[in-house]
Amino acid sequence: MAFIRNSLFKLAPASIKSISITQKRFYLLLHEYVSMGLLEEAGIRVPKYRVAETPDQVYHIASSQELGNDLVIKAQILAGGRGKGTFDTGLKGGVKMTYSPDEAKQVASKMLGHRLYTKQTGREGKPVNKLILCEKLFTRREYYFALALERRFDGPVIITSTQGGSHIEEIAVEHPDAIIHHPIDIHTGLELNDALNIAERLGFRNEALQEAADTMMKLYKLFIEKDIILLEINPLTEGADGKIYCMDCKINVDDNSEYRQHAVFNQKDNTQKDWRDVKAEESNLNYIGLDGEIGCLVNGAGLAMATMDIIKLHGGNPANFLDVGGGASAAQVKDAFELITADPRVQAVFVNIFGGIMRCDVIAQGIVAAAKELKLTIPIVVRLQGTRVDDAKAIIATSQFKILPCDDLDDGARLVVKLAQIVSLARSASIAVQFELPI
Repeated sequence: MAFIRNSLFKLAPASIKSISITQKRFYLLLHEYVSMGLLEEAGIRVPKYRVAETPDQVYHIASSQELGNDLVIKAQILAGGRGKGTFDTGLKGGVKMTYSPDEAKQVASKMLGHRLYTKQTGREGKPVNKLILCEKLFTRREYYFALALERRFDGPVIITSTQGGSHIEEIAVEHPDAIIHHPIDIHTGLELNDALNIAERLGFRNEALQEAADTMMKLYKLFIEKDIILLEINPLTEGADGKIYCMDCKINVDDNSEYRQHAVFNQKDNTQKDWRDVKAEESNLNYIGLDGEIGCLVNGAGLAMATMDIIKLHGGNPANFLDVGGGASAAQVKDAFELITADPRVQAVFVNIFGGIMRCDVIAQGIVAAAKELKLTIPIVVRLQGTRVDDAKAIIATSQFKILPCDDLDDGARLVVKLAQIVSLARSASIAVQFELPI
């Protein structure tokens, strides 16, 4: 995933690079237990496991001995680095070995219902609502295996290494020769001869060679059938019994495939997401939360980026990227304002609309509705140009709300930055000054 993430970051403009991005993904993340279930359905061997939601369930599973006496307990969160994470209970690590039912229950009680903090969760951490209990397996060798959609390969690519169980990003930097890349023709797919060749390069021999190749073929079939953009197995192992196991699985699914992957998307866990992301998805808005103080509501990604840059140029910091698109309704505009103003750091809002497909009067109706229903008390600067702009200006002028119109983008950016600074200074001095919108 780092390959994709790093590529996106290199292309990002200054306004995004300078502010930490806390939200927005363009794919569905699946919990490990969901991913393991998909592997099982595809006929791919995984360790025996069970899912538990309470310490009592953990105790019951451990007492049954169905997974053996020694269990691996893994916290289920949609973020990496759990093994080195810390719970709000003080427990270190989201992956634990236990050797008795009592110990398993004790560990589970410190995980379930608590938040786990890792390098990838942000300062808010992630809630742990489910655990995987896995049997302990002894392995001969561990490998890294992934399938990803990579632009530089014009399609799917297998990324694999004999150094499994470690951080692949570190291996790629320190030992780049240890990484094997095998591009796949999307039209012909992964062929058996290629799978056998990859397995042989990894060091599989005899019966394990054929089984490893067969596992790769099944993984690729699953990758295509479920519209997956990243499938990561770390580690892929050869067990002490000579069989091939997928010990862990991470799957990300293309957001655009929801219309035909209903069963997969029904496994979406919104408790792992920022509520603003959930609200944005429900309202069909393109939203990314940032760390600034000026909320932005814009139509079109290009104009949104330009708006963020000009705010930065004049000494402000955008609080979000929010593109309402070309066909937004007044209700969506109100939802957009709700998202923006829910952030306590926002000191002012800048609306910058160029109406082509998007009608300015619809935006104006949404702004007025938001100001009325949300009882906004922060400055709103509005720049509208394009389709039905005169109607939009009339709606704002007769709305009885103090919404500040501006025709020039540069002037609008200067104004909203100054207003945000005034509000920020007043709040920091604990002065009860509010920008009241109703006249």
